[in-house]
Amino acid sequence: MNKNILIPLFILFISFNFISALSVNADYASIYPGEEGKVSVELHNNDNFDIEFVSMALNIGTLPFITVGSSEKSIDEIDEDDEESVTFIIKPSTDITPGDYEIPYTLKYTNVDTGISATKTGSFGLKVNAKTEIAFSAETKNNIIRQKGKITLKIVNKGLGELKFVSVQVFPQGYDLLSPDTTYIGNIGSDDSDSASFDVFFNSLSPSLYAKITYKDLDNQDQSKTITLPIKVYTEEKALEIGLIKKNNTLLYTGIFIVLIIIWIIYRKIKKRNKKNGR
Repeated sequence: MNKNILIPLFILFISFNFISALSVNADYASIYPGEEGKVSVELHNNDNFDIEFVSMALNIGTLPFITVGSSEKSIDEIDEDDEESVTFIIKPSTDITPGDYEIPYTLKYTNVDTGISATKTGSFGLKVNAKTEIAFSAETKNNIIRQKGKITLKIVNKGLGELKFVSVQVFPQGYDLLSPDTTYIGNIGSDDSDSASFDVFFNSLSPSLYAKITYKDLDNQDQSKTITLPIKVYTEEKALEIGLIKKNNTLLYTGIFIVLIIIWIIYRKIKKRNKKNGR
């Protein structure tokens, strides 16, 4: 074979092996929106020669991340079959969508013996988690002692991640349940809300909504929260006083109507009698 062909092929072979000499192993970091996180990257020299002038640069570009400090780290030398590590501090934007991301990088280094330099590109993964932030409130309907009413638990998802497979179980305190104690809601997206309602019979003026909320978080892990919310219940007299209910005047109106009928009947009889007597 022609030597003019063998030499370039040999150089290409050496260069290919050299490019693959340095392996990258990054910790799979998990960070939160708007918060700094450390990513440690291990660089291992797999070949039988030393390398020098090692630099690793993160190519964040238009990704929703910034590096706190330098986006490029350098190592003077890595001996054969040895390893060194570099650490980057990465901060995702506050409005980033939680999930898995790939951070691209460019790696450069030089063979100490031959002076040949190499450049390789790649990426490592990191996860942006979402902190669970949930708000609760209780609403009531016909909240009057010794009457049938309704309690509604409103759940507001104030976090960035979705709440999945949400269900609510209540434990009566100061009222009797007239409906099942558990209600399945489903999924509640970020910045959204949903509610669970229960039919009850109030038998106390100071009941409370004691409930257990179960769901799966962004990592599909089971989560639960137990809450206790006070509920205001009124006597019928107090409910009338504050205008929560209106007084039932049906009996009054019925009595007036009956009295008017009786008066009309008496009037007709008197008129008929007077007419008969010629008056």
